[in-house]
This record gives sequence, structure tokens and C-alpha cells, in this order.
Amino acid sequence: MAREFKPSYLGLSKAELADRVEGAMPLLSPCIVCPRECRADRLAGKAGVCKTGKDAVVSSFNAHFGEEAPLVGRGGSGTIFFTHCNLRCIFCQNFEISQLGEGESVAPEKIASVMLYLQRVGCENINLVSPTHVVPQILSALPKAVERGLRLPLVYNTGGYDSIATLKLLDGIVDIYMPDMKYASNATAKRLSGVDDYVERNRAAVLEMHRQVGDLQMDEDGVATRGLLVRHLLLPEGLAGTDETTRFLAREVSKDTYINLMDQYRPCYKADTIGALTRGITRREYDEAVETATRNGLWRFDSPSKRFLLF
Repeated sequence: MAREFKPSYLGLSKAELADRVEGAMPLLSPCIVCPRECRADRLAGKAGVCKTGKDAVVSSFNAHFGEEAPLVGRGGSGTIFFTHCNLRCIFCQNFEISQLGEGESVAPEKIASVMLYLQRVGCENINLVSPTHVVPQILSALPKAVERGLRLPLVYNTGGYDSIATLKLLDGIVDIYMPDMKYASNATAKRLSGVDDYVERNRAAVLEMHRQVGDLQMDEDGVATRGLLVRHLLLPEGLAGTDETTRFLAREVSKDTYINLMDQYRPCYKADTIGALTRGITRREYDEAVETATRNGLWRFDSPSKRFLLF
């Protein structure tokens, strides 16, 4: 059974939760939910750049034991994989979901039921994977789940290209933010993920997330209860910009930032179109990344798997 924990959203009244929903739904028509601001009329069923209309699309949900250690605990992290994405990463390891659209349209009532199922099977949290483009739909589901007894913390597991206005609607609702920090170069972001302002948007979002929840906090069993956990996927040839990213975190966010220097990059989807991306990272590249992050002042690292290192 999952341990007892009172998430932040239980401190909000029904009226306050309703206000968040009321504030979020108009963002879909015209759509300005994410920094792309594509202005599609999603409430009328028109798909935005994210290829999603009025209803969220869910690919799968399950108790996941492969997430970062503070999220897994005894019962696993209760992941809900939302289909589609507002990024176009050519190396996406979940491209069948994010780019090809595998999944089923679901109403808010279904999302609420999934949350409650994950709680019943003993998960430690509700891990919203790729939630950026469906924040209004998630917020619409939350009051329904709370009325039926939801009491797990929410994890906002994002690619990191998020709108500040949208994130502010989640203040006091999300307990654990887990953003990617993919790049330190907009030119690289444009080439690999199809957006030309990733760095400034991403850093502003991470600062806002940290303002809301602070550094990662864990209970006596090492299970996360609140805070920021950053993912930084290491790419070959230094394409992820680890030095600049970890320096930003240490200087502008907090030296106590919990970071996962992810070693599991492998060529997927359209990665073979970029020469540097046709191999995994080496052991030397991983060790140099850890040394760089440490030199820049960070010290809280998730345990590496090193399962994909080639050399």
C-alpha cells in the first residue's frame, strides 16, 4: 500500500479547484496552452500543433518501476502516458506515442478513473507523462478524482517547453515537477526538436517550477513528496549542453537541485538523419558529464543505470 500523504491540491477548496478549471479551459480556444500558441480552436475539435483537440489522448497507464528512485518507492510511479507532444524530437524513444499518435481519446471522467485505479493498486504518485498540451483536460479531471478520494501527489513529467501562464494554474496543485532540460542551444533545439526558443522558455519554466515547489523533498523512505527533479538526457558529442545547463541550475535555481543525468540515449525514430546521433553515449562522456555537473556545484544525482553505454 502507498504511504499516507496529503498532496497540495487537498488544501484547495472545491471552489478554488473549479476556478482553476475555469481559468484553464479558455486557453484551448484559441489554443495558447504551450509556448507555440498555435491558436487552434481545440474546444471545437480542431487539432493544434500537438495534434490534440478537445479531449486528451492516453496511450497507457501503469505502475512504473523504471522511473527515478524517489518516484518509485515500494508501489511504483503511477504513470499516465498522454499521446502527442508539443515538441518534435527526432530521437524520441517514445515516438510511437509522441509522434505517431498511439492512444485513445478520453474524457475527464476517464482520466479521473485512471488516477483512482493507480491509487488502488498502491502507486506512490500520479505521474503525468507529457502533460504540457493537455493541462486543461487534466485540471478538469482532478476535481472529479478528488471527490472520489484521490490523495496521491501529482508529478508533472514534461519535455520542458511550457508556458508560464499555464504553469501558474498548477501552483498549489502539482507537488513534484520533473522537467527535461534538453538543450543549452536554441540552434540545436531547432534542429533536433523543432522549436527555436527552447532555452529561454525552458529555463523560465524551471525557475517557475522551483518557485512553486522548491528543492526535492523526500520522506524517511526516500520517496519524493514535493519539489523539483530535473532530467537531462545526455547526447553524443555534447549536443545536450551539459556544462551550460548544470551551471544554470547551480547558479540560478539551486545547488541542491536533484538531477538525473540520463545515460540511456539510443538512436530512435529519425536519429539516423543526424550523424552525431547514430550512437549511444560513451562511458567517458557520461563520466565527464558527472564531473562537469559536480564542478558547477550540483551534488544530488539520481543513480545511473549505465545500461546503454557502449564503451
